[in-house]
Amino acid sequence: MRVLVAGDRGYIGAVLVPMLIGAGHDVVGLDAGWYDGCDFGPQPAGYQSRTGDIRDQRPEDLDGFEAVVNLAAISNDPVGHLNPKATYSVNAHGAAHLAQVAREAGVARYVFSSSCSLYGAAGDAAVTEQSEFNPVTPYGESKVMAEQLIGKFADDSFSPTYLRNATAYGSSPRLRADIVVNNLTGAALTRGEVRLESDGSPWRPLVHAEDISRAFLAVLAADREVVHNEAFNVGRDEDVVQIRTIATAVAERTGAPVTFAEGASADKRDYRVDFSKISERLPDFRPLWTVAAGIDELAADMNRHGLTTAQFEHTFVRLARINRLKGEGLLDEQLRRTQDEAGLRGPAGADRGSQ
Repeated sequence: MRVLVAGDRGYIGAVLVPMLIGAGHDVVGLDAGWYDGCDFGPQPAGYQSRTGDIRDQRPEDLDGFEAVVNLAAISNDPVGHLNPKATYSVNAHGAAHLAQVAREAGVARYVFSSSCSLYGAAGDAAVTEQSEFNPVTPYGESKVMAEQLIGKFADDSFSPTYLRNATAYGSSPRLRADIVVNNLTGAALTRGEVRLESDGSPWRPLVHAEDISRAFLAVLAADREVVHNEAFNVGRDEDVVQIRTIATAVAERTGAPVTFAEGASADKRDYRVDFSKISERLPDFRPLWTVAAGIDELAADMNRHGLTTAQFEHTFVRLARINRLKGEGLLDEQLRRTQDEAGLRGPAGADRGSQ
């Protein structure tokens, strides 16, 4: 297929794009460029990447595409709390706008990167795709809104699918240090401690960035009737674990002790997830990574690339990056560019017609 990947230069996008190309798809990227220059090794090459905002796309911008994969988002709770209105503008209304113009352009498939965060404080029972939503953050709320808004466009010619990803982990050319496995591994290597900000009791479903990418590939390869206007939890049952279990695994594999931040308490984001639907309906989706292997991968790459404390605490933390761009006047309160796009590109040449 000819596929537009929105958010191609982000954490998941930088992993997904080479996999799509390897599977034979013709890929074009679209990215706002917020994290250009925040590189963790060589960036994907051999495809065209456009710089732009999903909120500004027109039908003619999507002409000729057979599928849209939308990863573009304000990607975590701390950034989402900065300005909830901006979070809803990008994650919900922007995602719906991209779906609308895709349908007008004749795009047949729209695969949306949703999140298990929409389940929020879900209690002890494992949630399925039919469970009620109980989001506890603007980020989680924005994913609920997006699915509901996009679903209104589903018809005989336009087929959306919603991938409710578990908490991602793993290495990427656009590394994130603000997600739990990556954060604890980075803390062990740069600070010499596996530092917990909560009491470690909350449950989290986990999934490697490559396995999330495999889910997108499986949806694009699936028959339309299998995935039409359907949601799928993305992950696997054995990787639904408590935060303290992750911390212990990192400690065992790095030799750094587990410590707790002063005043560490329970986190309201606490949920277990059932992944039986995706394994039954999409047999081509076969997650390959374990959390232990992901910790080893992260530690090896962090050592190989010489991860510094400054990079760990600033370069690869989404909140720090967005605050810097806002502080420099390059993004407004709605996270739109306020100056020429070159200001968001990082080093010269970071945004090329063909990467």
